Amino acid sequence: MTGRPAAAAPQPLLIACALRIERTALRSTSYRGGRERGAPERYEVLRTGMGPRAAERAVGRKLAEPELHGAAVLATGFCAGLLPGMSPGDLIVAEETRDPRGTVACAGTALLAEALARAVPGRTVHLGALTGSDHVVRGQERAQLRAGGAIGVDMESAATLWTATRGSVEHGADRPVAAVRVIVDAPEHELVRIGTVRGGISAFRVLRAVLPAFYEWHRSLLLPRR
Repeated sequence: MTGRPAAAAPQPLLIACALRIERTALRSTSYRGGRERGAPERYEVLRTGMGPRAAERAVGRKLAEPELHGAAVLATGFCAGLLPGMSPGDLIVAEETRDPRGTVACAGTALLAEALARAVPGRTVHLGALTGSDHVVRGQERAQLRAGGAIGVDMESAATLWTATRGSVEHGADRPVAAVRVIVDAPEHELVRIGTVRGGISAFRVLRAVLPAFYEWHRSLLLPRR
């Protein structure tokens, strides 16, 4: 008996953020508990905890779950912008993430930037390199990162994407990854501490609005299969 081959199972989506306030802003239900309009059939928003080591541990454990086999991974949350003229509430779409272990290229960045521009009209979307750090970066260190070609810095995106792509290579497959960060401070708008985000600044409102763009990015992907 002949017929069409069975359709492949829909590719899951894992959205990773570090902080409780970021998780709250995303206002998402997990793929186990139902899904929002436009959301993938299987997806989850994971709070990893702050810092690259916490991100590595949390993402590695989560991607080991059978339900998330082959999942696309998108790192998100707040970050520091490095370029003069950036403002809180601007977005960064990473073309690549960097940390001391190397560089990870992101997938579908142009489409993701366009989707974000539609989701949060009036906000500036910057494309470029997002670098990782194991501490809050200030002052001259930011200038050094900017001189190296980075446009933004945070503590978890590079570790998240490195962990996701390392795991996919070990299993003989590629995994699409991306990183989107909302700027909370920039050269002319440096915050004293991340806790000031809780005051309801524009970055929080922007992060609440980005999920439809993430879903659009996910729908556009065609995961290579071997």
